[in-house]
Amino acid sequence: MSQTQRPALFDRPALALRRARAARAPALFLQEAVADDVEDRIAEVNRAFTDPAVVTPWPDLWARRLPEAKIVPDAEILDLAPGTHDLVIHALALHWAEDPIGQLIQCARALRPDGLLIATLFGGETLADLRAALTAAETAVTGGLSPRVAPMGEIRDLGALLQRARLALPVADGTPFDVSYETPFHLMRDLRAMGETNAMAGRLRRPTRRAVMAEAARLYAESNMRPDGRVGARFEVITLTGWAPSADQPQPLRRGSATHSLEEALRRARDESAD
Repeated sequence: MSQTQRPALFDRPALALRRARAARAPALFLQEAVADDVEDRIAEVNRAFTDPAVVTPWPDLWARRLPEAKIVPDAEILDLAPGTHDLVIHALALHWAEDPIGQLIQCARALRPDGLLIATLFGGETLADLRAALTAAETAVTGGLSPRVAPMGEIRDLGALLQRARLALPVADGTPFDVSYETPFHLMRDLRAMGETNAMAGRLRRPTRRAVMAEAARLYAESNMRPDGRVGARFEVITLTGWAPSADQPQPLRRGSATHSLEEALRRARDESAD
């Protein structure tokens, strides 16, 4: 079956409505924290970027930070012209992409030679306990299970996407963000205010039964209660970085080009330690 024939994973109109609702009273502390981290990474590069672009569902946040950047929404087709930017940031939205590799390829094509891509997204450890609690609660109360959360990528798999996008010097790393809430319902309220609630195409089209939510909250609090009486929540943010290929970049050594073998180096180290 071709990609165009596959059933959609996400309901993009529903996602847009959730984001619009969240924008009225947003809780973007995680987006701000991730933006801080991205800016720190850019500063460590110690290079001036003159033509940045940011792919984001929260344009105001990034317009304040990078007023010179082109801000584009995370649509299926990104409004990025080939070879026009020396920096592209895909900001905490790639986990909503129907085709994440396609998004990265579009970003890579928008880079000039030796341009930098930084992409952030929620990873597999994000709210794992809440997902487990919802699954157990819905199964216990209704005897069935409905789609609630899309499968989230692991670092190893996501790092491979950079290579598929033909980016040089690819790096993938994960950062945990630990947050606490008064109750599980306060956590769920924040997820609504982030625009990060269920927008799966196959989700239930009616409100979740109160008994399911109550049981999920009980199970979640039972396993995540902290000594201070608050419940913990962990978000994992994966950051992908890669560079548009350029002739003057450092290149990995060709296989078999080493002048000394590993066995020889280890033998020398043993001999030196014996002395």
